[in-house]
Amino acid sequence: MAKSSVEVQDDTAVGLVVARIKEMFEQGNLKTGSTLPSERELCELCSASRATVREAMRILKAYGVVEVRPKSGAVVIDRRMETVFELFSFSTLDVSRKTFVDTQGFRHLIEVGCFDELIERIAPADVVELKTINDLMQATGSSHAAALEDFRFHATMVGILGNDQLNELYRLMKPIIVGVMETVVVRGKFVETNHRQHAGIITALERHDRLSFQYRIAEHLSAGRYLFADETDEGTPQVGRRVR
Repeated sequence: MAKSSVEVQDDTAVGLVVARIKEMFEQGNLKTGSTLPSERELCELCSASRATVREAMRILKAYGVVEVRPKSGAVVIDRRMETVFELFSFSTLDVSRKTFVDTQGFRHLIEVGCFDELIERIAPADVVELKTINDLMQATGSSHAAALEDFRFHATMVGILGNDQLNELYRLMKPIIVGVMETVVVRGKFVETNHRQHAGIITALERHDRLSFQYRIAEHLSAGRYLFADETDEGTPQVGRRVR
């Protein structure tokens, strides 16, 4: 149903207030810990009603950049990463083929291409830790626990690279990655397959064998793709059938 002209005008007015406050950030007038102008001042500054300013503040709070504190008013904060993490957690409600392909494609770019840096940094203790995690995954009694250990294996391997931004990306994407892993385990009974593939990855690292490592990572990340049905034009997942 189309919005009424009043609703469109209200949305536009709220967007203008949000944009004006964003402009204040970009100009350096507002930083983390700064107090925003009062509601009355924002109304005058943006030529907006109190209702419009309050709705803009609600949006900024949802973005994780503003917090209303007693006596202090609206204060600039930085909870953007936590907000994104909370948003990502809803993406595990349904794992479609597109989610699988996009998630594993992202991981392929990182993990297949990290060999040289990994070989420079990996220590014998890291290899032992990867083997321990792999064995714990095999010994788990539930698909969710197995998926968590599977994720820990890959997050530990990526962590060896020492790149804080990559570590944060994996932390943020954990709900989606674990959701994909668990779906593959449930549909394909892949715990033993995962354990064997992990062992091959570790062996390739021990032997400093780039081609084997890259092949085994790529094979591992694509395993289970057939378990996810193609989607319809509307993006609705169909019921998948295992190819025999």
